[in-house]
Amino acid sequence: MSDTPIRTRREGGILEVTLDRPKANAIDLATSRLMGEAFRAFRDDDSLRVAILRAEGEKFFCPGWDLKAAADGDAVDGDYGVGGFGGLQELPGLNKPVICAVNGICCGGGLELALSCDLILASTTATFALPEIRSGTVADAASVKLPRRIPYHVAMDLLLTGRWFDAEEALRWGLLREVCAPDALLETTWELARLLESGPPLVMAAIKEIVREAEDMKFQDAMNRITKSQFSTVERLYTSEDQREGARAFAEKRAPVWKGR
Repeated sequence: MSDTPIRTRREGGILEVTLDRPKANAIDLATSRLMGEAFRAFRDDDSLRVAILRAEGEKFFCPGWDLKAAADGDAVDGDYGVGGFGGLQELPGLNKPVICAVNGICCGGGLELALSCDLILASTTATFALPEIRSGTVADAASVKLPRRIPYHVAMDLLLTGRWFDAEEALRWGLLREVCAPDALLETTWELARLLESGPPLVMAAIKEIVREAEDMKFQDAMNRITKSQFSTVERLYTSEDQREGARAFAEKRAPVWKGR
């Protein structure tokens, strides 16, 4: 057990953020604010390129909101911190990839937190659910995000029944990138993080901003903004050393050296 519910570890341009709050890794207001601080620092550090979100222990990834803390006075509509619940869901301007490694139970707000990441890997022992409906409340973030991630009727089944589903079903619906043996989950996640770390950070930033901002736009409106460099990340990319380096490396038949500028 750690003295703090949030631990961070850095390797090169990769930041690993670990949720460690026994017994179940439930998130209270203080933990959410710490997570927001960690991911804001990741966002603002130009030397960091990829983040991994994981949880300590084998039984629980995260069940979401800490109901015991709520009973002790934590307000459901309280101050979750800069990134909203779990530090990620509402963090503005996060233009770097975040990978989630899910072990054990991932339900309610824990699943909503995973949905806020760009890529999700899971252990074969992982299980998922949005059980809020059974307690007379709504999985608000999941109600917005899930029908955009997987087929509508599947999303509605999960939201309206609150049923549990396993990692293989999550993979089948496209929620997961990969299902791993429990003892291989973290290693596989780090391999993916290193792959992304080696890629062009300015291109990845442009991809993230385009995907996020274009979600509610008509196709042609989004394309017009891209071609006119009206996304800040696209404008930066098109005037960067990295874009020139990419062209030179292609012409010279060598691996590019990305500098993020």
